[in-house]
Amino acid sequence: MQNPWRAALIGAAAGALVTIPGLGSGTLWDNSETAYGEVAREILLTHDWVVMHFNGAPWFVQPPLYFWIAAVCAKMFGIGTFALRLPSALATIAMGGMTGYAVTRQAGFRAGSYAAVILSTCLMQAIVGRLAIMDALLDLAIALTIFWWFRAIQTGRDRYFIYGWVAAAFGFLAKGPVAPIVSLLVILPYFAWESHASRAHWPSWRAWLGGVVIFAAIVAPWLGALAARTGLGSLAQLIGHYTFGRYTGTIENQSGPFWYYLPVVVLGFFPWIAFLPSAVAFAAGAVRVRPTDEGQRNAQQMMRLAIVWSVVPLLFFSCARTKLPNYIALEFPALAVLAALYIDDAVELARTHALRFSAAAVPVTMLLLGVAIEIFSRENRLTGDLRGAATDALYVAAAIAAGSVGAFCLLLTRRRRTAAPYALAASMLVAVTLIAVVALPQAEAFKPVPHLASIIERRRHAGDAIAIGDVAGGNALVFYTSPPVYTLRAPYSPAGVLCTSRRAWLVARRDADPPPFGRRRRLIAGWGKAVLYLYDGARCGSAHRGRVTARTETDAREI
Repeated sequence: MQNPWRAALIGAAAGALVTIPGLGSGTLWDNSETAYGEVAREILLTHDWVVMHFNGAPWFVQPPLYFWIAAVCAKMFGIGTFALRLPSALATIAMGGMTGYAVTRQAGFRAGSYAAVILSTCLMQAIVGRLAIMDALLDLAIALTIFWWFRAIQTGRDRYFIYGWVAAAFGFLAKGPVAPIVSLLVILPYFAWESHASRAHWPSWRAWLGGVVIFAAIVAPWLGALAARTGLGSLAQLIGHYTFGRYTGTIENQSGPFWYYLPVVVLGFFPWIAFLPSAVAFAAGAVRVRPTDEGQRNAQQMMRLAIVWSVVPLLFFSCARTKLPNYIALEFPALAVLAALYIDDAVELARTHALRFSAAAVPVTMLLLGVAIEIFSRENRLTGDLRGAATDALYVAAAIAAGSVGAFCLLLTRRRRTAAPYALAASMLVAVTLIAVVALPQAEAFKPVPHLASIIERRRHAGDAIAIGDVAGGNALVFYTSPPVYTLRAPYSPAGVLCTSRRAWLVARRDADPPPFGRRRRLIAGWGKAVLYLYDGARCGSAHRGRVTARTETDAREI
């Protein structure tokens, strides 16, 4: 149990390599990235750090921590893709480092470094760490909370419990009450299990009181300032509707069956999912063995925590009415710990037969995927950008297959078998870099709104109205132009901005034919399935005159 900082450095380096390359390439993805990016941008536009705004109006959907950090990054690096995704990348880097440190202190350097690189190079971590959303910050806060509370239960030192409450408070500011709730749902069953199986220390009443007071001291100032500015209704919307309402009801039609997260775990934990079934079986047996020394006891405690951490959030979010894949990402540190402890034990005792089988399953899967992609490309006669994307997918599959073959070969050797997980991790780093630098830029061809918005920005006049009608990308249009942006629904009203504004820009479907309302309507540009119109000239006649009574805000679908 040495070198925790060395394991932390390895984990942080893996997190950096999986997130930083190509982080600023391309444009943001609609809906959530552009919505959250716009909220951060409007902090700089309005100079208001208390009330979040979207499309020029108050916005009570998420707490402010991500937007504060993103706004600072945008101030430093400019408002763009890199700055708005950087908070997630930094949180992912910190997550890798923190996991390596915590596991090393408990189970040794090799297990800690394995856990760090496994977590940093699984597919879900790579995705969440490269998006302009707040989930990476939430996941980091929850992991810190659980690891600190675990340390408090293990050692009986109250200061660790208070540290956990500090992390939970920042988790609350990242995404609301889900941070302390999920952390408590994990740590309380773990404490009960640990009390029965080994020894556990319940935090003192002073630790509870001190932790709750510090939590409130961190969270309350912003909540109080928000309520003072906007009233208690904003808190009811933020915490009631968009937090508890997500669990008890369906937000934005984002629902799914009870088993929704099972395939998410399988895909999100790729390629390490090949080792997970054996790791779960190993942990289930290992926690029942009477420990013979302090090191084995510590490893068993970490296994019990990882088992509870893997199961409880999965059940909790499976029962929720609103479901999205990234909700379950907060339990991936536990899956990484289970896989790391299993691999560490197997290479230590030279029980590598199951490891070889799991490593061999990865290239077989990649081979089948490559064949499927090639057949699909030929059968559907993909051309141009689609064919290029399919070819890039083959390169990614080949990189992962090569890494898994390398891991398999290393497991055959006695001296180098401990390096096998690093070979597979390296292949994932190569694969993610290929996706970020080569494949994703090709997706720009399928994002019409940023390109049409750039035309608007070059040619717009002061006072021009901007609207989007019956085409996806409203959030992107707000982000790449400036508020307000009007969302129109067919049939368009003669009392709307197309008729009443001196000049109005409209992004619409290519196959749509918006009414001219007696004005000059010019087709300015087209991109994919969207086109850009400019309405100018004489305003509508008396039959068409009217006043815009309300702005319909763009649909900001939440993650």
